[in-house]
Amino acid sequence: MSTLSTWLVADATLLQQVISALLRIGVVLAALLGLALPGMVYFERKISAWIQGRLGPNRVGPFGLLQVLADGIKLIFKEDLAPKRAVKLLFLLGPAFSFLPTFMAMAVIPFGFYQAADGMAMPILIADVDIGVIYLLAVASLAVYGILIGGWASSNKYTLMGGLRSSAQAISYEIPLGLSVIGIVMLAGSAKLGDIVAAQESIWFVFPAHIGFWVFFICIFAETNRLPFDLPEGETEIIGFHIEYSSMKFATFYMVEYAHMILGSALSALLFFGGWELLPWYTWNDLAHLTGWDFYGVLWFIPSLWLVAKIALFLFVFIWVRWTLPRFRYDQLMSFGWTKLLPVSLINLAVVAVYMIWTMKG
Repeated sequence: MSTLSTWLVADATLLQQVISALLRIGVVLAALLGLALPGMVYFERKISAWIQGRLGPNRVGPFGLLQVLADGIKLIFKEDLAPKRAVKLLFLLGPAFSFLPTFMAMAVIPFGFYQAADGMAMPILIADVDIGVIYLLAVASLAVYGILIGGWASSNKYTLMGGLRSSAQAISYEIPLGLSVIGIVMLAGSAKLGDIVAAQESIWFVFPAHIGFWVFFICIFAETNRLPFDLPEGETEIIGFHIEYSSMKFATFYMVEYAHMILGSALSALLFFGGWELLPWYTWNDLAHLTGWDFYGVLWFIPSLWLVAKIALFLFVFIWVRWTLPRFRYDQLMSFGWTKLLPVSLINLAVVAVYMIWTMKG
């Protein structure tokens, strides 16, 4: 009887965990698909217009806010075309292969913290895994297969060139990207993103690993296929890997690019700029002692909003750079990755190691 009751309790606990995980997944997907991605489309168009001296969307709805909804309806009702010689199954799966890895990576991104019943500060995320950074690098790198498959399955030489560019580009930047993150893992002593943020209470890692930050941020532009590294699209050269896609399949590639930007901006804030921590050398605990406000309990959302503000700043930089720098040539990016970024990322590891030895002696 005791064994049966133990099984029932275990099953009930497992069911609660499954329901809790599904609810967290639903909340994150709803926030991304219903708020973050449409917001990114709108603000990119408005910021781009501001940089170029234009007005941007201002006709559909107040301040043009409903323009994104109008664009979505247009894409839904557009005819879904496919080349006659396309590999139908892979042509269909290409956008999905890009979509799934990006949103799987979101599972380990903490968006703040709250005070649990036992008094511990718990991160707000879907899955709190010990190998969070390693999981992120592994899963996010799979998105390139969607571009490659989509370009090859279209049976078009230009789309194939775009897919091959994407795969070759990934080899060039992912090694420096991984090396820049290793320095952060060394400083934090953990690959869990929550622990990395907690380790920055005394000093943000952008200071001891500032070289690694610049390597990381440059590589993120290549990861997201944004200018000046949007070579898989390359409108003025090969037109792009997705030219045969229309309707919601094209919109999926479009959304994945913005989701990559949000993911890269979140990682930049979490790994180098203290995540949801208030300021370098001044934490929410310090502010709580000064004001008496409970940032771990009732006001848990304020640190989360602070993290969102940091992410928004990096997203602005993405858009700013798009209209500031010209596109690199393909050979320039390959050379830049292997001859510049790789040696500099190794130098960053040496600098971080020296800093850790110096601080331990101090």
